[in-house]
Amino acid sequence: MTIHLHAKPNARRSQLLPGPDGRWLVRLAAPPQDGQANAELIAFLAEVFGVPKRDVQLLSGHTAPFKKVEISGVSDETGAAILARYHA
Repeated sequence: MTIHLHAKPNARRSQLLPGPDGRWLVRLAAPPQDGQANAELIAFLAEVFGVPKRDVQLLSGHTAPFKKVEISGVSDETGAAILARYHA
């Protein structure tokens, strides 16, 4: 499954929220220096989707706030069901 995110580092805690533009907003409890926020993003998404960190791959946006992430081992249907839990 592929997911498009808008990442915001330096949050108090990591959380996933639906965004108004169709992308997901992910607040990360890590600073944007030395890849710390990207590492937190991978670890957080692995926890959310119940997969190992090695199954979460950052496809684009390594230095930008808009990111494209591939999550292996999760079908689109399963991913949609997991993401539905995060809708307000």
